[in-house]
Amino acid sequence: MSSALRHLPATVALLFVAVCSYAQTPVETPAATPTAKNWMDRRAEIEAYLRSAPVIEIEELKVGVTHPKRARLAPGGPIEYMAWKYVPPGRPAGYQESYKSEIAAYQIDRLLGLDMVPPTVEKRVKGELGAAVMWCSPTKNFKETGGVPLPPPSKATFWARQLVRAKMFDNLIGNLDPNLGNWLVDPSWNLVLIDHTRALTPDKNLVHKTMDHMDAELWDKMKALTVESLTAALTPWVGKGEIKAILARREKMQQQFDKLIAEKGEAAVVLR
Repeated sequence: MSSALRHLPATVALLFVAVCSYAQTPVETPAATPTAKNWMDRRAEIEAYLRSAPVIEIEELKVGVTHPKRARLAPGGPIEYMAWKYVPPGRPAGYQESYKSEIAAYQIDRLLGLDMVPPTVEKRVKGELGAAVMWCSPTKNFKETGGVPLPPPSKATFWARQLVRAKMFDNLIGNLDPNLGNWLVDPSWNLVLIDHTRALTPDKNLVHKTMDHMDAELWDKMKALTVESLTAALTPWVGKGEIKAILARREKMQQQFDKLIAEKGEAAVVLR
């Protein structure tokens, strides 16, 4: 995992401190800025197109350990490109990996109303089953921005809260590979999370062992998850062991937050 993401708590803390001074700064109404998170009102349409659209061109990408590709889809649909992840379930590099984890991560994102993972479906391309992920543009990953980006004053609170929520999501799904290349930001300062092939294994450990804040709304939704609701959403992408591990990691998150609140007080930890 990138050291920049390990030290996210410090970045988030600085952002929240800065908000106090920003509050006294006049903020001009900005012009409309592009957003990559345009799937919200067209989710079903995009999912259907990802499943059905013919692939007319595939481009090899020189990034990532799972060798993703960018595929151009037949024209006329709601999106032009998708990321193609052909990762058969297994342990090719010592890590449990599967394209099915990509789909499961998207389904959990939907259950939680997180809306940071782009639409992802199962698709067969040239006879191979894999994950088709909506290509998000315009975005830059954190590696391209030189580390965790610092937003303008008007976006400081919005951005800091997203960083907290993303870390909570990583811990819940056990994402073993949250790195600078997998966290994306668009011009509107939306955080987009990609590449979850190494997530949702039976491993019960937390990826981010240090948290400084907890988002109350997201945590309430995480606490509402049950074996039944997870099984309904995640079958056939993960099994019973992986679902039990989600709930075990949630219990560890609860212990983490309880300790943090006892040390610092609820007002300093809980974002409402």
